[in-house]
Amino acid sequence: NGASALSVLTEERFFQGSLSYLERIKKEVSLPLLRKDFILDGYQLLEAKSFGADAVLLIAALLDPLLLQELRDQAHGLSLDALVEVHTEAELECALKAGASLIGINNRDLRTFEVRVETTERLLPLIPTGTLVVCESGIDNLEQIKRLETLGVHIFLVGEALMRAPDPGAKLRELLAKD
Repeated sequence: NGASALSVLTEERFFQGSLSYLERIKKEVSLPLLRKDFILDGYQLLEAKSFGADAVLLIAALLDPLLLQELRDQAHGLSLDALVEVHTEAELECALKAGASLIGINNRDLRTFEVRVETTERLLPLIPTGTLVVCESGIDNLEQIKRLETLGVHIFLVGEALMRAPDPGAKLRELLAKD
């Protein structure tokens, strides 16, 4: 249907994810897989690699700047891409200092769970040219995607809109303008 990668929830306590999902999905698809979890130590990176992940999510809000850089470096040492997620200017600054070359702007405030796509619009000008930017959360229609593409965002992590759709494949085709 057009996805270029899959985000796989592996966090068990709050999101009912499982590492086994990575392993099972890896056997079924050839797309790159992102381990979406609260990564807090290097062991979780080893798990991600051994269960088939191609990338890991590092949430800047959860990590002090030194640990963020260490985990990013360890991920790269394991040939894992590190998607460093930010929501504020301060988190973005930490991500850039850590050497992040793939930055996810989460439009969902993890403290209030409020979603504002304007977060991407606000932070985007602060990101150096050549850095890959992923717009995360709150994308549910083609108009949003087109507007953000005019600003230079071409990668979108869409979860909730697909999970709530009666036909996720049709919803993805709609978001990609493939009908």
